[in-house]
Amino acid sequence: MTSDAFSDVLQANGAFAKTYVFNDLQPRAAKGLAVLTCMDSRLDPLSMLGLVPGDAKILRNAGARVTEDVLSTLVLARYLLGVERVMVVAHTGCRMAAGAESAVHESISEVGGPDTRSLSFLVAGDQRASLSEDVQRVRSSPYLAGIEAAGFLYHLDTGIIEPVC
Repeated sequence: MTSDAFSDVLQANGAFAKTYVFNDLQPRAAKGLAVLTCMDSRLDPLSMLGLVPGDAKILRNAGARVTEDVLSTLVLARYLLGVERVMVVAHTGCRMAAGAESAVHESISEVGGPDTRSLSFLVAGDQRASLSEDVQRVRSSPYLAGIEAAGFLYHLDTGIIEPVC
């Protein structure tokens, strides 16, 4: 049983379902593209890239970081879902690119959260360097041979995507 905490989104889903048109989409990425970007709600990956549902596989996490989970998801996308190229898209104004890892732990504690020091949030002091390292993780993965990968920085103030690596 769901609580009232979700009533707004369930009501919106009811309206969405009345005009649902995506039932014929195929599971493969129509444009052979996977996009890893940040979970920041200011980003709309489909719109910012001129895509529509079904064009790409969209992966999101804090800071658009290439983690082990992202790599395993990309392997599935590469071999089972038609992905041939990967965009890693970080963005300006990202909390995961501002300050140190310890500052994130402190911020969580300050708002009454638990001690999170056993977790790694992969905070990037140098966002461009971290982006380059993450793209290299994709390029050098033995499980993703032949896949094209590149890194980009999305500018929240202009909407422009800048190629980085």
